[in-house]
Amino acid sequence: MSFVDEYTNFIFLEDEPEKADVIFVPGSDEGGLAVRAAELWKTGYAPIVLPSGRYGKLVGKFSGDPTFETEWEYLHHILREEGVPEDVIWKEDQATFTYENAIYSRKLTDAAGLQVKKALLCCQAFHARRARLYYQVCFPEAEILVCPVETKGINRYNWYQKENGVKLVLNEMKHCGTQFHEIFQQNIEKIAE
Repeated sequence: MSFVDEYTNFIFLEDEPEKADVIFVPGSDEGGLAVRAAELWKTGYAPIVLPSGRYGKLVGKFSGDPTFETEWEYLHHILREEGVPEDVIWKEDQATFTYENAIYSRKLTDAAGLQVKKALLCCQAFHARRARLYYQVCFPEAEILVCPVETKGINRYNWYQKENGVKLVLNEMKHCGTQFHEIFQQNIEKIAE
């Protein structure tokens, strides 16, 4: 196995969808995530779709279609266009980065009394590992199945052949280390108690 395979297998996750309690869609300006979530909902994999997101923290505003002010509005609009009914789309429009997507989604499911035992996660393919880690931290009792969407022309077969793909994947590797440092510290402290 080459070093490229090691990176590929760590970053690019994909699970077979199974019946679940909810479909999570972390905030993004990539409409394909909502399209995939709608497909899964229409196929009967889960009764609820929970898109999450205000806008990216670093940008400070929604960077996608200027018709929409938040990632949630944008994803909600696509879900509705794809035939997902209003009453099964939950609203979380405050998160500004992936960990907040997971945190606020947990607050919403807890407030609604939804016990999540299994969830589907529709995220960008190159973001799959980090997204699943965040949702797993916030839903430790649940099985999180990744249903990725290829975006920006980057997938597990070509990322290392494109400058943008290398940059995105290596950035994800870096974030998996730096952004989880505090989470590990908190968990170590809990275990030690």
